[in-house]
Amino acid sequence: MGMSWKIVIDAGAISVALLLATFLRAKWRFLQRFMVPNALTAGFILLGFYNWDWAMKAIGYGPHRLGELVYHLLNVSFIAMTLRAPHPKSKDEKGGPFLISVAILWQYAIQALAGLLLTFALIRLVWPELSPAFGLFLPLGFALGPGQAFAIGQGWEGMGFSGAATVGLAFAAIGYLWSSFVGVPLITWGIKRGRVSKLALEAFKDRTLMSGIVAKDREPAPGGRLSTDSEAIDSFSFHAALVVFTYLLSYLLLTGLTRLLALAGPTGVELGANLWGINFIFSSVTAMLVRVCMKGLGIQRLADDGTLTRLSGFAVDFMVAGAIAAISLEFVARYWGPLLVVTMVGGLVVTLSAIWMSSRLFRDHPYERMLMVYGCSTGTLSTGLALLRVLDPEFRTPVASDYMKSAGLSFLGAIPFILSINLPAKTGQTGDWSYFWTMIGVSAAYLVVTSVAFLILARGRGLKKPGRLWLDDPEI
Repeated sequence: MGMSWKIVIDAGAISVALLLATFLRAKWRFLQRFMVPNALTAGFILLGFYNWDWAMKAIGYGPHRLGELVYHLLNVSFIAMTLRAPHPKSKDEKGGPFLISVAILWQYAIQALAGLLLTFALIRLVWPELSPAFGLFLPLGFALGPGQAFAIGQGWEGMGFSGAATVGLAFAAIGYLWSSFVGVPLITWGIKRGRVSKLALEAFKDRTLMSGIVAKDREPAPGGRLSTDSEAIDSFSFHAALVVFTYLLSYLLLTGLTRLLALAGPTGVELGANLWGINFIFSSVTAMLVRVCMKGLGIQRLADDGTLTRLSGFAVDFMVAGAIAAISLEFVARYWGPLLVVTMVGGLVVTLSAIWMSSRLFRDHPYERMLMVYGCSTGTLSTGLALLRVLDPEFRTPVASDYMKSAGLSFLGAIPFILSINLPAKTGQTGDWSYFWTMIGVSAAYLVVTSVAFLILARGRGLKKPGRLWLDDPEI
């Protein structure tokens, strides 16, 4: 038997862990109280197995194990969500996608500055052997997520940063913990203070028991609608094919763009390599184009939102579990000190800044948008949607749709950041600190530009009562 069974073992291991986590959530009040996603619990269940050397050698695993799976599942989740029909624009909607892009880019800037400055202090005072690029894993792992942190970390390993890929995954895992153990109390705080909309409050009260399983006396909600005749093709098969077809198109698009950039020389080659680390943006843009083409052909009705949501949920759950399991404890032990310092300080910065900015920037559904921004700033789309689903389980508000629309705008705005992402790693490779301080300058410029945009878009509310964490404005 010469065929490889690794993909089956991976899928089987994650499946077993998800089933066990579902059972634990149904029985363990601690998990219910903090609404810990089953995927997060499953990931920690698998963490020991995937760090057991004997088991890994028995199935012929390489050093990065589940990293590639995490990368692809993240892109698939973006495609499935973006293929959904746009949320109908409400009369009180106030430019949500652009505002979310400003908030997300502001988080990139503040996280990059915090991470880099903390790294510089740690190198000078405690850990001189630490890579200058270490702090950039705060925005990469927290805001961009495990797939991106893993991909860019692999590139940094070639520049002398030992274990960078798994360090990126560790940052992402800690971001997930911030999302659950801080994000859930934020939901409770918002409900007690009356910060959530009536629609969200009704959804929260109407949730099944915190066990995460639909009660026996409750009618299960429909998960989707059939858009094809099963005699010809099963509706789920059609939607899965549509998602994978779109992913193939995004691969071809990015491959062609990478080859074009290579014509510009070493700088173009470097940019092309970095773009693969944010493939989720290209996947989202490709899905938008596919949706436009389907609409032009008059077949957009074939894409059922409910089924696409289920496909995205499948990808997110397996991705989160796989991301935690893919962490190498060997490298976590090596970097535990700086990892703890940067993620604790960084997490506090993310929490306070997301709350403060969102209460002043967003006019409609401000608390739901804050949760989305906070979740996406501690683990990208998956954690943002996980928090949002607590108050908006069927995505009836425009918040999730606006985030998808903002992906393209955020990408365009992040191009200079992407171009500069390897600069601190070059400092570690060459010893020339001018690269590091250039990245500090880029991050500071981002903070200035996004802060000015925030003040303009906030329309006088930007600096109103700056000492208050959440602005009590009756107009919000």
